[in-house]
Amino acid sequence: MEIEKTLKSALAIALLAWVAVPAFAQDTPVGLWKTIDDDGKTVKTLIRISESAGVISGTIEKLLDPKAATVCAKCTDERKDKAVVGMMIIRGIKRNAEDVTLWDGGEVLDPENGATYRLRLRPADGGKKLEVRGYIGVPMLGRSQTWVRAE
Repeated sequence: MEIEKTLKSALAIALLAWVAVPAFAQDTPVGLWKTIDDDGKTVKTLIRISESAGVISGTIEKLLDPKAATVCAKCTDERKDKAVVGMMIIRGIKRNAEDVTLWDGGEVLDPENGATYRLRLRPADGGKKLEVRGYIGVPMLGRSQTWVRAE
């Protein structure tokens, strides 16, 4: 009887862990995202966001806007004149220690104008959307987009 109780408890814990992991995974910006332009309609790119040692980075996986620049002609760092597809545009983002729903502390590159901005990311709508805020100085001085999870 004692073994049966132990097995039932272990099975219940395993099941709970299996169900909880996907829910937790949606709590991060990690995944593939469709970027939506400021107009709220135009899908521009697919960005793959990944995490390594607690640091988030994002790479352009595919251009969806036929008018998008294919090289970063206006970049001023090592990305100048490099192909946009495969380019890391998000660097150095970490989970905020005070607000665990927020990821910040890094930067994002806009390959259209070559400018880099500070960046804040916040998963929304159960992880189906990502609130993206690029800014200079303080978050109030910036612009926001909402990206949609592609997978």
